[in-house]
Amino acid sequence: MTDHPTPSIDSHRPGIMGWLWRDYIRPYRLVLGLAVLLMAIEGSMLGGLSYLIKPMFDNVFAAGNKGAIFWVGIGVAGVFSIRALAAFGHRIMMVWAGQRISARLQSGMVAHMLTLDSSYFQKNSPGVLIERVRGDTAAVSSIWEVILAALARDLVSLAALLAVAISVDWLWTLIAIAAVPFLMIPIGFLQKRVRSTARISRHIAAQISTRLDEAFHGINTIKLTGTEGRETARTKHEIDGYAGAHLRSATAQAGIVAMIDLIAAFGFYGVLTYGGLQIIGGEKTVGEFMSFFTAMALIFDPLRRIGNVSGAWQAAMASLERLRAVFDAAPTILSPDDPADLPRDLSHADIVLKNVQFSYGHAPVLNNLTFTAEAGKTTALVGPSGAGKSTIFNILTRIVDADDGEVSIGGQGVTSFALPDLRSLYSVVSQEALLFDETLRDNILMGKQGVDDTQMTHALAAAHVQDFLPRTSDGLDSPAGPRGSNLSGGQRQRVAIARAILRNAPVLLLDEATSALDTKSERFVQQALDELSHGRTTLVIAHRLATIRDADKIVVMDQGRVIDQGSHDELLARGGLYADLYRMQFQEN
Repeated sequence: MTDHPTPSIDSHRPGIMGWLWRDYIRPYRLVLGLAVLLMAIEGSMLGGLSYLIKPMFDNVFAAGNKGAIFWVGIGVAGVFSIRALAAFGHRIMMVWAGQRISARLQSGMVAHMLTLDSSYFQKNSPGVLIERVRGDTAAVSSIWEVILAALARDLVSLAALLAVAISVDWLWTLIAIAAVPFLMIPIGFLQKRVRSTARISRHIAAQISTRLDEAFHGINTIKLTGTEGRETARTKHEIDGYAGAHLRSATAQAGIVAMIDLIAAFGFYGVLTYGGLQIIGGEKTVGEFMSFFTAMALIFDPLRRIGNVSGAWQAAMASLERLRAVFDAAPTILSPDDPADLPRDLSHADIVLKNVQFSYGHAPVLNNLTFTAEAGKTTALVGPSGAGKSTIFNILTRIVDADDGEVSIGGQGVTSFALPDLRSLYSVVSQEALLFDETLRDNILMGKQGVDDTQMTHALAAAHVQDFLPRTSDGLDSPAGPRGSNLSGGQRQRVAIARAILRNAPVLLLDEATSALDTKSERFVQQALDELSHGRTTLVIAHRLATIRDADKIVVMDQGRVIDQGSHDELLARGGLYADLYRMQFQEN
């Protein structure tokens, strides 16, 4: 991502256009500058063409000067040739620069999003964020593809054509454009409408992406519940809403252009009436009128585009506001300015939680929680659902930070370490084995470098991936499918376990690591995890208590508190919640 750095977040950010220029457009300013120059050349050629109309009519057609045919013809051909070359050049440059600016914006946005806290992704669905990255950045591309072209090419065209028209007759020109000031108020109203409807359409587009994301990922649930029609109707409702908002925006933009054409109609009527009488009276030549008429006819084409630009600008600004809002979102879980070094001897680094408090909003999850996971030993966390067990893992890895209390490793607070250093301490296997739509090899390595065949083979064998690998299409190069959909739940879990084994971190966090395995595979994989845990600090979340009977310490939790702790035998002897849970599971089995 070195080519697309994440923009800095500070309290003195420039305005939206200043931010866009500084972080994304400025590196391509030379190419854009040359493109603008070529646009200006293309635009000026319209003035040259309208200027050549006068000698064409007066010297060639009216006066019959055969010698002038050659020079006028060369002039017209030259105008079109220069226009063609300039147009070709600036379009290629604008596409080149536009694509790179969009890529830079999208990559920078993804890089920034990945630094944000997990809570941000709980508040913003994947569909909304995808629409930000793809939809809004595409809408912003109109700034350089449409708006910049209009300002550079069409303004020059407008100036050149006005110059020709004024050179023929300033009064004719004034008559033609006399009604233009009356456009200001209605165009201002339409611009506001374009911006508001564009903002609504971008919001609805994000809702459509969210709806599709949920439908495609929940396709089996939809089929099993027979709700295909319901989902189709909900999606259709969103799409119809987007179409309506887009139509309202397009109507407002079309209204701007239509008003310009109405002004043109009145202007042409006035010039034709006044100028026609002058030609009949011999005060003006046909060539002068045709040169003026051509200039004014051509002038309304760039004027329409400039009028349309105001709508495109408002739509682009609506998307820019949404993009800027994402970049202005700042992470709260950060590495300290002066991070501490990790403990040198992690084999003696206890994990200690003391009086830890944590809430999700106003809902308390952990309440004065205190326990120690001794280095090199296995500590199991048990208790009913909602007791706060998984939250402890999130606090240890700083997915979230505790509201109060102390959380330390080797006597050093977890918030004192750099985030990458802290998270390098852990290998994590959760009950939901998340795989990416890559090969099995990529899902196991997860970017880890320098892994030789021996290490890979050991990890595959220990996690029992070897048991199903021969049945895949291409072995380790077989695609896992979206979210690992090409594999069964147990196979996905084994791939995740192989990833943890290969990571070889000093601390293991196992959240129901064998929950998706059958009895036979669970026994083998549990043996592999037991072997892996030797000499490592291991924390295990378990609902099946039979899997943690040999843990060095079992911490019993309820409603965010530690209510008991000890060995399996000690807890059974004391009775209480653990004994009740164990007795219940024993009777069920």
